[in-house]
Amino acid sequence: MKKLHLVGLSILIVFLAGQSAHSAARSWDLDKAHSNIYFSIEHIFSKVRGHFDDFKLEVNFEPQNLQESRFAFEIKVDSIDTNIGKRDKHLKSADFFDAGKYPLISFASEKITDAGNGVYEVAGKLTIKDQTYDLTLPLSLAGVKDHPSQKGKEVAGFNGEITIDRLAYKVGNGKFFDGGIIGKDVDVLVTLEVLSDK
Repeated sequence: MKKLHLVGLSILIVFLAGQSAHSAARSWDLDKAHSNIYFSIEHIFSKVRGHFDDFKLEVNFEPQNLQESRFAFEIKVDSIDTNIGKRDKHLKSADFFDAGKYPLISFASEKITDAGNGVYEVAGKLTIKDQTYDLTLPLSLAGVKDHPSQKGKEVAGFNGEITIDRLAYKVGNGKFFDGGIIGKDVDVLVTLEVLSDK
């Protein structure tokens, strides 16, 4: 009986150790007032800049537990803002994002790799206009510290830049690029502040 008890205790210890090894990484909440997804694209000779006003983010992140860390974005296309209403309406049309038919852009990480010097390669799936693509977003961890104005909270910061070919994601059919009006390469800046209880 004592032997069976020891075997059962050993199994329990192994099980709990396994659970601990694969426990979820720390959860963080988006500080929406200090985060954004910006983009920039050429228009003939100038650069047009904009951002998305409405997006969600789910973050679980710990540098020592990348296996269970995760980033997941959901962007409302209708919230695109380039400071010109007529241009925003055109971007939402079937010429580009077709927001009425495809209202969301999403990205969900599948693997996060430490690339060194505070940079993490966030590899996952980008879904845009109901098509899913592989995408790796490099995010730099700017730091983690006690929040200066929110007692009991820690704040972490992430910044990432990537250039994507909009035509490869079917955002436009190329006629404006072929006409020398709008470029195809879009520079994207993701800048985030996230909060967690201490």
